[in-house]
Amino acid sequence: MFTATRDLILPTTVTGSWPRPRWYTARMGGRSLTTCMKGVEFREELTDALAVVLSDQVRAGLDILTHGDYFHDEDVGGHTWHRYPLERWSGLQGDYRMGPELADNMLGRYPPGTILHEVFSSWAWPRVVDRIKRNEETPLEYAKIWRLAQARADRPVRFGTVSAQGIHHFLDVRTPSYASDRRELIWDLASVMNAELRELAAAGCTVIQVEEPLIHLIAATEPHDTDMLDFLVDAFNHEVDGLGDVEVWVHTCWGNPNMQMGTEHPSYANSVEIFMERLHVDVWTIELRDLERGVLKLLEPYRRETHKKLAIGVVNHRTLQVETAAEVAELVRDALRFIEPKNLILSSNCGFGRQGCNRLIAFYKAVAIAQGVNIVRGELGLEQRYITAADPRLQVDVLPTASVGIG
Repeated sequence: MFTATRDLILPTTVTGSWPRPRWYTARMGGRSLTTCMKGVEFREELTDALAVVLSDQVRAGLDILTHGDYFHDEDVGGHTWHRYPLERWSGLQGDYRMGPELADNMLGRYPPGTILHEVFSSWAWPRVVDRIKRNEETPLEYAKIWRLAQARADRPVRFGTVSAQGIHHFLDVRTPSYASDRRELIWDLASVMNAELRELAAAGCTVIQVEEPLIHLIAATEPHDTDMLDFLVDAFNHEVDGLGDVEVWVHTCWGNPNMQMGTEHPSYANSVEIFMERLHVDVWTIELRDLERGVLKLLEPYRRETHKKLAIGVVNHRTLQVETAAEVAELVRDALRFIEPKNLILSSNCGFGRQGCNRLIAFYKAVAIAQGVNIVRGELGLEQRYITAADPRLQVDVLPTASVGIG
């Protein structure tokens, strides 16, 4: 069901995470939000930080906003993106370094002396010691986080969270409760996340983004494993079940910790049919800036699709160079050769946080999205959006020009 994008042509947004203000140093450390919010300093830092990140996105001219992942602690490589639910659900315990099998899998391509070796080596994970369930003592409180954000914005705030199936392979199972193929574990993780998302929807959130299910990664690297792919599709649809009044987005990219690519040969070629036809989502988001654009041709059969939209990354979260509005417009034009304007959303490849770029770079990449899309809107005869950040009267420093004169 389309809610946030229902009446918008070529809407703009960013993926999710956003660099923190330097003064925002508060940490939750696995505690519940309600517990943390009893502290005056934490309460002020979090609510002020949310107001700032939302204000930045409004000034940049974006149509759909994000919470910036500001409820995640600032850990190495954005590790809390994975760990936020794992620190709070029951059936999980401890904080252990990776075992040999997981270490070989994660570090095999990243020897000592590479940034991802240091990042991944620093990560630690709980062990599975019982069946995964929600924990009344440490609820995720997604609904409360969304309320804090939406109360500070005049346009929709999309709530993003890691997909439950995207974290199972990091967990060392130390209980007979789960079979060796881990499918019961994946299903239980999806079940508890579904309960969280239903609660979020019941609170009034109308646009939810589930991030990085394993499907596009498995489709790209192990396309022959159709049995597992079929199961992961079922598990994802279970994870988002019951969200009929919500616009559901699924985000897929190829790596984000410390602005690094995490996949050797990224390709969406084997994912198009799955995401466009089999997943119960309204919007599929993909990386496109600086990647092979052949996926657009594969999307042409869905050009006149009426129940699913595509969000493409038109700026790159892995580069410090801010794209120009003209560069963004060129990519939007290319996409419109294969996708109808009503079905196209413009975004970033991924989030700018997780030890990524600084706030100024993130801000002007967002501005470039809005300005580039305005160029194309003008070419199509559509109304252009006002962008506060591009208003000459409202620059931080307004200098005299030859036409204005100094006197």
